[in-house]
Amino acid sequence: MEDILKLTANYGFPMVVAGYLLVRLEPIIKDLQKSINSLTIVVAKQSGIEVEEISKIING
Repeated sequence: MEDILKLTANYGFPMVVAGYLLVRLEPIIKDLQKSINSLTIVVAKQSGIEVEEISKIING
């Protein structure tokens, strides 16, 4: 029983912190992705690339 408590103390806290940070940072990462996609479109348009080609690049 004592071993289980030690494992929980050693690994439980880092797992909770990692989960919290993941949930907390996910919206920020999605916003950054949208910004990068927008900048990709702007740069591509300035370079003379067609909108259809840009969509293919962004969507994979």
